[in-house]
Amino acid sequence: MGIDPHHLKPFEDVEKYVAFLERPDRALWQKPDDVVAALGLTGRETVYDLGAGSGYFTFRLARAVPRGTVIAGDMEPEMIRHLHHRTTTEGVTNVQVTLLKGDDPGVPPTADLVFVCDVLHHVPDRPAWLAKVAAAMKPGARLALLEFKEGKLPEGPPESIKIPQRQIVELVETTGLKLVAERPDLLPYQTFLVFAKAS
Repeated sequence: MGIDPHHLKPFEDVEKYVAFLERPDRALWQKPDDVVAALGLTGRETVYDLGAGSGYFTFRLARAVPRGTVIAGDMEPEMIRHLHHRTTTEGVTNVQVTLLKGDDPGVPPTADLVFVCDVLHHVPDRPAWLAKVAAAMKPGARLALLEFKEGKLPEGPPESIKIPQRQIVELVETTGLKLVAERPDLLPYQTFLVFAKAS
């Protein structure tokens, strides 16, 4: 039986899934503050958190761009409701939430940075999806991609759906974006790659 990459949620119950995504021990290997710092944000950017899920990075990114905006996009209506509820209850004014439809990554043309963490392995037609991402990006915008490394790891998706780093770089550079930074030692289980669109 094949694995459906659209349904790799460990829990169907939304509250359980949010708790799983936000579990405290995730920070030990996800190093969210180090990841946000490595993005080198000035504080004024528009950041698009593509596949934002529970907002694990959304709200950290929002703190990093106090004079900017974070747009959080996800295909799951329950996650969008969760994100909207959290922005309201916590009084976060620089986060916008958008529901994505089908295979449209929905990249806003204003985005200075498109942030994609552990999403690409869920995408069925990666070349077409990445081409849409790149086409929507404005000149000079960056794409930050985090994906799980190959090999037997205590975290991450099944080995069969992991994407080798070399293949990720080829897929993205085929769209015209160029690899401008990588931090192989930043995260124990994930690659950290930053691509840019020519100005």
